[in-house]
Amino acid sequence: MAHFILGRKGRMAQLFTEDGRCIPVTVLEAGPCTVTQVKSVESDGYVAVQLAYEPIREQLLTKPLVGHFKKTGSVPCRILRETIVDGAQGLALGAVVACDVFEKGQFVDVAGIIKGRGTAGVMKRHGFKGRPASHGHMCQRRPGSIGMHSEPARVFKGKKMAGHYGATRQTTQNLEVISVDRERNLLLVKGAVPGHIGGLVMIRSAKKRPAVAGKKG
Repeated sequence: MAHFILGRKGRMAQLFTEDGRCIPVTVLEAGPCTVTQVKSVESDGYVAVQLAYEPIREQLLTKPLVGHFKKTGSVPCRILRETIVDGAQGLALGAVVACDVFEKGQFVDVAGIIKGRGTAGVMKRHGFKGRPASHGHMCQRRPGSIGMHSEPARVFKGKKMAGHYGATRQTTQNLEVISVDRERNLLLVKGAVPGHIGGLVMIRSAKKRPAVAGKKG
């Protein structure tokens, strides 16, 4: 079974351990999702699995999408997402992936779209220190000179300047699963995850940590 699932970000909360420690957690509504396509090297050149999330009325979908869902025998859904996996053993069309695909103590990576902040200056967008704020300085939040000498007589691409900030995909890695509630389809992970409340997130097994806390490898 592939260890990934789609969900929605909820609010943050606090949990207290038996020894009195306070753990900040984010509540994630994870699944259930339906497997709508399984890709293989023979048919597509790579191994991947497509999941569907949030059922909707058939009238709200295009005819190609309706046919895609009927082919798998699953109900129409609002969201389709695909991810590459190492192997698709145990997955079949129409299979249901629930939040209990993860277990307590496991580490996960959570990807989502961070909040859009419109056009921002260099201090907010890139963390510039700013200019002096006293003795009559009028350019405290401005970026300063960006000019070059006569050689190369241009501004290099990638120069940190003011511009559009946010509304991009971001992944927070190595979040520990604190609790799994199969009945309410809830995952509680330690720490914050990207995005706004109600935003779509993809949760999958961590790539840079052991599968379960305390295990090596």
